[in-house]
Amino acid sequence: MAQKIIAADGSVYVKKKPFYLRWWFITLVILVLLGGCASMMGGGSSKSTSASASSSSAAADSSAATTEASQKTGTESSPVAGAESNAKQNDNSVPTEYKSALKKAESYSRTMHMSKQRIYDQLTSEFEKFTPEAAQYAVDNMKADWNANALESAKSYQKTMNMSPEAIRSQLTSSIEGFTEEEADYAVSHLN
Repeated sequence: MAQKIIAADGSVYVKKKPFYLRWWFITLVILVLLGGCASMMGGGSSKSTSASASSSSAAADSSAATTEASQKTGTESSPVAGAESNAKQNDNSVPTEYKSALKKAESYSRTMHMSKQRIYDQLTSEFEKFTPEAAQYAVDNMKADWNANALESAKSYQKTMNMSPEAIRSQLTSSIEGFTEEEADYAVSHLN
């Protein structure tokens, strides 16, 4: 409630509470704090939990079926299964930074059609800040069709900038784009 104050000259002033003492502000602060605490306490997505639970149960079912089948036939598991387990062990030995760099590199290749050199430069840039080792691992282990990336970049230059084939070849092999001569030749020879 507002408080009435009578001045020495007889005039009446109404003194209101500051906004931070009003009920609506206090309620808002409490709601924000409760929401922040709830998000910090976990509240992970049930979808991701159920997905990981179902994938681990599927893997357990698969290994149980393999074991059961090998017991029935009296043979050991196939070398393919051994190779799969070795691949999983090798995958676990790869540092997380390397895996992240690989995913980012594949994203750059798929969406922006970058060259191997340009992806390496982007990963080690001040923006991405991956180590040179992680970036090298990414470009060495990613699955990309560099000729197709060069062709897509060439088509983009042809469509948006109306460049000649020689200008496109020069741009593709520049230090900015970083495609090899062979990739640039492929791209220019396959332009419409």
